[in-house]
Amino acid sequence: MSAAVGVQAADLEAGKATYQTCVTCHGPAAQGQAIFPALTGKDADYLADKLTRYRAGEQVGPNTPLMAPHASGLSDEDIANVSAYIAEEFN
Repeated sequence: MSAAVGVQAADLEAGKATYQTCVTCHGPAAQGQAIFPALTGKDADYLADKLTRYRAGEQVGPNTPLMAPHASGLSDEDIANVSAYIAEEFN
């Protein structure tokens, strides 16, 4: 399943539940804080790509050591759901 197809079929409520893990670092409105980037204004495909790359263990950026453990347990469906939720809720 491609990220775009998965995002179109996403469950936004499930994505909202998954996002609760992200709130501590990225903020309740995905505004980012301290060293953690804002997620606002990012499209779902971009977010899904980043999460998929973190999950695969790729070096994505300076926060990879912080993000990889969180992404490692996400399924393709989880990634599609949370990416769609962030893109819809915070854009």
